[in-house]
Amino acid sequence: MTRADVQAGDYVLRLDGIAKRFGPLVANSGITLDLKRGEVVALLGENGAGKTTLMNILFGHYVADEGTVEVFGQPLPPGNPRAALAAGVGMVHQHFTLADNLSVLDNITLGTESLWSRGRGRRAARERIAALSRDFGLSVHPEARVGTLSVGERQRVEILKALYRDARILILDEPTAVLTPQETDALFETLRKAIAAGLSIIFISHKLHEVMAIADRCIVLRHGKVVGEVDTHATDRARLAALMVGSEVSLPKAEARRPGPVLMRLDRVSTPAKGTATGLRDVSIDLCAGQIVGLAGVSGNGQAALADLVSGLVRPDEGRVEIAGEELRSWTPRQALKHHIARIPEDRHKTGTISDFSLTENAVLEGYSHPPFSRRSWMDWHAAERFAKDIIAKYDVRCQGPSQQIRLLSGGNMQKLILGRVLEPSPRIILANQPVRGLDVGAIAYVQSRLIAARDAGAAVLLISEDLDDIQSLSDVIHVMSEGRLSPAFPRGTKTAAELGLWMAGQGFEGRTHAA
Repeated sequence: MTRADVQAGDYVLRLDGIAKRFGPLVANSGITLDLKRGEVVALLGENGAGKTTLMNILFGHYVADEGTVEVFGQPLPPGNPRAALAAGVGMVHQHFTLADNLSVLDNITLGTESLWSRGRGRRAARERIAALSRDFGLSVHPEARVGTLSVGERQRVEILKALYRDARILILDEPTAVLTPQETDALFETLRKAIAAGLSIIFISHKLHEVMAIADRCIVLRHGKVVGEVDTHATDRARLAALMVGSEVSLPKAEARRPGPVLMRLDRVSTPAKGTATGLRDVSIDLCAGQIVGLAGVSGNGQAALADLVSGLVRPDEGRVEIAGEELRSWTPRQALKHHIARIPEDRHKTGTISDFSLTENAVLEGYSHPPFSRRSWMDWHAAERFAKDIIAKYDVRCQGPSQQIRLLSGGNMQKLILGRVLEPSPRIILANQPVRGLDVGAIAYVQSRLIAARDAGAAVLLISEDLDDIQSLSDVIHVMSEGRLSPAFPRGTKTAAELGLWMAGQGFEGRTHAA
């Protein structure tokens, strides 16, 4: 008997007939769902299926065109996040809602105390945040300024912010993207204790093995409508994936193959730390033609520094950068583009797109000064629009057209446009930094197949991901990064997820003076 069976009549949340339109786009259509006390309901669907819109209606960021929301039997006023918080609804957003210029402590406590009382309870708040960090395995420094944190550290702050407010209904949108397998297990164990005490959770994740591990029921959306509801114990991952996309889904397999020559070599490079962001410490790595090199690690351990170095955004304090055997004395983003290095940036909002630009403008952001988009110093907007339309069609970018502002897209559809922008020109070296973050299972399969195809065509791919499934299924060799240090290269299949998780936690680096 499940928790849901024990408390079948104890509903804490009901959404009835929810509909929401954005112009001609129907985001939600007649959605009805409920949540019981002590229950975990997984909300699944492709990118653009309407999951985030539905949760934003629940939390008060959007007002539904039709339908009602009840929390603990009481109508929830529409469009009022403060009322949602007061009713006990907490939300960990997929895209962060943090103030960069404030500390972690101030972001977490903001809005929980009167302006006249600020400063009086900082010690108690700091102690409570420290306790939550320990209990949930979410390490972050309370006094660090959020603007200096990595993407992964910011997500931890979002989780802590919701927990700090004593949420009784918790919406978790991709909460484990930055955790090691051991930390995910610890988080789930803590959540189970909270669930047993009455916490109810709506869990949004594209990691179906996590859904199977934590959820009681799964509700699947497609094109804004509920297309299925199943008990987790009565289904499996393959069936859930098929229900999400409307057909059978099989992830591609990267067959072993002999790598080609070294296209890029970093030889014992070090870079300085930036604030709380870790730099590189004596790192050596080869990127070979026809090979995918996977880089695993908990966010904030030097992956960002390595990505910036590969893309020309920083220069090493020590060590050498070589392209095709030639040491580069000058290393800039222009040099990286000249050598056909393409990048999928970690943060699609901050560094991957310009929110008020159209899809066409964003599609040519890193290639606008070269043919076919530039002719005799003039932009060829017809060519740019054709390129954007081609990406929209090939990558199933769900939008109103190439002239739409990119900020109006879901996160997954933004990522699809960036992927098309990177992969379509057939680069020699691909920096794929979190390429499937926030994507549904169908899109993940497509992206993985494109990375494998790029490898097979002779590109060198550096795949940076906190998702070990992604790393293990695609990589020819795997490195782990911890505190700016790089592990040895592990050939595919020689390390389990648990063993890689231990390296991610820093075990294995003891006594090593140089990781190559």
